[in-house]
Amino acid sequence: MSAMDCDIFNELRLNGKLCDVIIKVDGQEFKAHKNIMCSCSSYFRALFAGAWSNAEKRIYNIPGVSPEMMNVIIEYAYTRTVSVTADNVVQLLATAVHFSVTGIVKACCNFLESQLCSENCIGIWKLVDCYYCPELKYKVQLFILHHFEEMVKLSEEFLLLPASKFGDIIEKDELNVKQENVVFEAIIKWVACDPHERRKFIPLLLSKVRLALLDAAYFMSNVKNNDYVKGNDECESIIINAEQVMYDLSIRGSYYQDFSNPLTRPRLPYTIIFAFGGSSESRAVSFIESYDARANRWMDVSCEGEHPCAYHGAVYLKGCMYIIGGYDGLEYFSTVRCFDPVKKAWHQVAPMHSRRCYVSVTVQNNLIYAIGGFDGSTRLSTAERYDPETNQWTLISSMHEQRSDAGATTLHGKVYVCGGFTGIECLFTAETYNSETNQWTLIAPMRSRRSGLGVTVYGKYVYAVGGFDGINRLHSVEAYDPLTNTWHSTSNMLTPRSNFGIEVVDDLLFVVGGFSGLRTTYRVECYNEKTDEWHEAHNMNINRSALSCCAISGLPNVTEYAVPRDSNEI
Repeated sequence: MSAMDCDIFNELRLNGKLCDVIIKVDGQEFKAHKNIMCSCSSYFRALFAGAWSNAEKRIYNIPGVSPEMMNVIIEYAYTRTVSVTADNVVQLLATAVHFSVTGIVKACCNFLESQLCSENCIGIWKLVDCYYCPELKYKVQLFILHHFEEMVKLSEEFLLLPASKFGDIIEKDELNVKQENVVFEAIIKWVACDPHERRKFIPLLLSKVRLALLDAAYFMSNVKNNDYVKGNDECESIIINAEQVMYDLSIRGSYYQDFSNPLTRPRLPYTIIFAFGGSSESRAVSFIESYDARANRWMDVSCEGEHPCAYHGAVYLKGCMYIIGGYDGLEYFSTVRCFDPVKKAWHQVAPMHSRRCYVSVTVQNNLIYAIGGFDGSTRLSTAERYDPETNQWTLISSMHEQRSDAGATTLHGKVYVCGGFTGIECLFTAETYNSETNQWTLIAPMRSRRSGLGVTVYGKYVYAVGGFDGINRLHSVEAYDPLTNTWHSTSNMLTPRSNFGIEVVDDLLFVVGGFSGLRTTYRVECYNEKTDEWHEAHNMNINRSALSCCAISGLPNVTEYAVPRDSNEI
């Protein structure tokens, strides 16, 4: 019905005109029109117009519902609006499911999803488990898996889970934990809530921990010698088996871990790093790889519709990855291409005002910034931003300096751009953009000149990594503190490089590929801010520099970009 039709029929109902049914609930009568009630509910269609219904019957006694809830149902039938609140959502959902009012069920599900957080996710999971709300149930389950560590810390409802439900959660590959000790400590916290009744479940729950992925010292001190584990015959066999697998893994190396063995099977990654395009063997490529940090492997995920591109930018915003500008060996691009990682489909959006190769890109306040670059003849000081809602690029104030091969990122609502090349010299200057004033402001210069550097936010600092100083490729790293407007040096990378990809995943800073000064590389390494150390990660499948990386979290189809867990050995 149109809005006008709704108003007319509701006015007739309120005035008691043309009504052909009276619904009685606990002695209270509600006048209505059968056809209107049938239009919103299969329950009323069966009641009023089913094979066993009596067309002459006018009064119906409806049990199992309060007058207040029946009034909400009837008002919804006429107005198609309902007010869902924290106070009424439980009763309203139960009533809507009982009477098959799908519109109210959907409204309740939307409300519950909007309120979903680590403190209440278990309660909502229990609620929707009682009713047929498959879409919401899936989303809540995924939320619990993705926010498990925070949920364990904050949720009191977690401690009330039955052992079977708790076990169902921690056995999933999708459980988002950076370290497996988080799972073991969650088990101990759950058991400690009622040790007399719950310690009998330790073998069941311990068998779902990927024990061979634990640090050996932690395993010996915290797991094997745990008071709940020691002296339990069933746990002893689990511990012995885990020790054997850990020993085998230490001898053979992690590359040969058995993904089919539940003790060594890595969890699925919550965040995937994508590496797009680049230059390999002196030509632009269209190759796409994804990095599974939990398995420490790269996957070839190239698909149809890709174009060779190097020296471009890549960002992720609202479900899509944007490939911005770049160069294919013949042409400098102003074009912007958009990739949907769920649908695996490419489409083109509005082009930039300028061709931009060696462009710096970042996202701030749901807008994409494209800064500086090279248009084929000039190093640019101009910058522009893209609004995906309007599919338009808008020029903003120009930087203080021409910059190609710079790096950009966002921190505390401001855009930072560091280093770059003017066409004459490599830069050590950096500046920040304030979108409220549309102004660029120079900040303290870096300690080294850096062109082709990687720039990202890691922790509370802006990191400037590697690059080219005009003479050498650099392995040095420095970090900027916006509170003091100062740079400080950190540990050097293992490999000097410029024109590489950079991203932060699982609290580690990754650098991917690049040019070492002699050749392009497929080497990948990661930096741990807590230890101030760099470590080698698994290599990409091909050598390439001038690539761009993009990290995406919470993909519903993450298995399509992760290493298959069903293979015996990877």
